[in-house]
Amino acid sequence: MQKLVNGTLLDMTNDELNEFSSSVLDPDAEMLIRSKRDRLLSDTDWMAMSDNTMTPAWASYRQALRDVTAQEGFPFSVDWPTKPE
Repeated sequence: MQKLVNGTLLDMTNDELNEFSSSVLDPDAEMLIRSKRDRLLSDTDWMAMSDNTMTPAWASYRQALRDVTAQEGFPFSVDWPTKPE
């Protein structure tokens, strides 16, 4: 997230993000992000079935979804992984 200082966009520090998020953003943000992550994982469960060979790209995507909650800035700043084709 960025802030405008003297006409210049600057990245907010983690402290600024935390202060902003606790005062302005939806208090249910973590629940909403986790729900989205869970839905995206659920959409890929068919790739993990025993009769299917999961490619490394799909395995990496699923692991990146699991790691969303460990990202710096979570839940207010999330870098969503790209779904393989």
